[in-house]
Amino acid sequence: MTAATARLRNLATAAVATFAAATLTLTGSAVAAERPAAWTGTWSTAVTGAAEPPQPVTVFEDQTLRQIVHTSIAGRSLRIRLSNEYGTEPLVIGEARVARQADGSQIVAGTDRRLTFGGRSSVSIPPGAPALSDPVSLPVPALANLAVSIHLPDRTVAETVHSSAFRTNYLAAGNVTRAATLTGATTTTSWSFLSGVSVAAAAQSGAVVAFGDSITDGAITTIDADHRWPDFLARRLQGQPSLRTVGVLNKGIGGNRLLHDGNTLPGTPFSGLGPLFGDSALSRFDRDVLAQPGARTVIVLLGINDIGQPSSLAPPSEAVTVDEMIAGYRQLIARAHERGLRILGATMTPFQDTTIPGYYSAANEAQRAAVNRWIRTSGEYDGVIDFDRAVRDPAQPLRILARYDSGDHLHPNDAGMQAMADAIPLRLLRAAGDRVSAG
Repeated sequence: MTAATARLRNLATAAVATFAAATLTLTGSAVAAERPAAWTGTWSTAVTGAAEPPQPVTVFEDQTLRQIVHTSIAGRSLRIRLSNEYGTEPLVIGEARVARQADGSQIVAGTDRRLTFGGRSSVSIPPGAPALSDPVSLPVPALANLAVSIHLPDRTVAETVHSSAFRTNYLAAGNVTRAATLTGATTTTSWSFLSGVSVAAAAQSGAVVAFGDSITDGAITTIDADHRWPDFLARRLQGQPSLRTVGVLNKGIGGNRLLHDGNTLPGTPFSGLGPLFGDSALSRFDRDVLAQPGARTVIVLLGINDIGQPSSLAPPSEAVTVDEMIAGYRQLIARAHERGLRILGATMTPFQDTTIPGYYSAANEAQRAAVNRWIRTSGEYDGVIDFDRAVRDPAQPLRILARYDSGDHLHPNDAGMQAMADAIPLRLLRAAGDRVSAG
């Protein structure tokens, strides 16, 4: 090789290297430009398995399901999380779309967007898995309703659900995901296969996860009013300029327990409902809290079903002690701190004379009081929210105040949910980036 040839080769090599570096820089810049400041949850629900016989089974076939969800924080684009996490067969989504809801099944003109998964309009989700859509450019306001439409072309059993949506959703024949209104649709108050919406929000955004049972889920609140206590909390946060980037994610499940999975006794009105009560809090904590986009804080309101269900809805062998419950809370605290999340303990609300059979007794009340005392005084949580004090009757502190009582003497009504949200010290919901240290 001559010296001239060597110089030419060196120049060519340098040119290729320079071009490659420039390409990498350009690609990296383009990716950085497309990457959002932060993906943060604006809405979520906790999924469970479906009810078992003798309860009825829901089956879809060549139908469109349009489901309505209520956002907490705003964002400039979004992505949807679908779930087949309790499915036993692949979940085939023929087409999926998202839009702003106008009213009922009607969507706001000009807001309809196609959802894709790896660039494809359809997706087959394996059993046990979720699917996250590609980002969609759609400005999402805070405290607004979105309509998520999915076409289910095959015979599809609703195996992954949230049965108590307290929200009207719509079902119509065929693939009508693009329709402005679902004419002739039937309705349901459950969510199926839908578990989350996240938005591209400001860099300082973060989410607080409400982790609980039916009281957090919103039992007996007004349908379509979004009057669960996490909804009222989201409204409070939007009224505080420094907290408008804090999303609120509702991971409440009716009947859920800290230490045991849903397990209802046969031969009772609750027979077959066990799967709808969900996996235990210890089992679902990683998925429903730690894995949530932007999660920074979790509020734990759990335990009343651990106390009340055994011997009434669940087997007597699942009775738990105060020490066992405290050990369960300590596990949640340790796991939250390991991931840098703040964890707040909420006291259990009163339930004297509840109409739910077998729940209340003097012994069960003593157990609730002992656990609440530990939550208030142990110092093991990063903060305490005293829901008990917020809704109890000062003259009869073992009972819920009449104006907050839904009628079953356990679940707060809409006004009670508002009182619970108002009782949360906003100073406990710090900036999203302010993580606690592991220890």
